[in-house]
Parts: sequence; C-alpha cells; structure tokens
Amino acid sequence: MMAKIKVLYFASLREQLGYAEDIIDVPQAGFDIQSLITLLGEKKPQVKAVLTETPRLRAALNQTLVSFTTAVKPGDEVAFFPPMTGG
Repeated sequence: MMAKIKVLYFASLREQLGYAEDIIDVPQAGFDIQSLITLLGEKKPQVKAVLTETPRLRAALNQTLVSFTTAVKPGDEVAFFPPMTGG
C-alpha cells in the first residue's frame, strides 16, 4: 500500500530544479530517507542529479534534522537542503 508525503527543496536545490516541492507516493512501511532519494531519482532524473551531486546533503523530517536512515511515514514532510554556512 502507498501513502503520500511532501518533499521540499531549499536554497540551491530549489534553484537548480526550478521548483520547491513534490508530492510523492511511498510505501507505508520500511521506507527511509535514503530510499526516498532513490525513489525520487527513479521518477525524476533531474532530482537524482541534484540530490546525488550535492556534497553533504542534509535532510529534515517534519522540521527536525535527521539521518538518511530515518524512517518516513505517511503524511510526513521531508526537506532537503545543502549545508548552510554562517556569516
């Protein structure tokens, strides 16, 4: 069974893609952030290029920084962004 999640792209990722978000169907169980990156890459080659070529890509799940092994559940919001620099 599949469930929808919202995927957000910030900063240079959004600029490279030309849009800020996707809504994607994911399996309801046994699915993590890394699996989401793989699935996005299969469905959208331009997303694969942006996410896999960004060094030190960061992810947030429901506005909390997480590792790529964190599980994703139906209704979650996942955000991807490049490393931030201070100044």
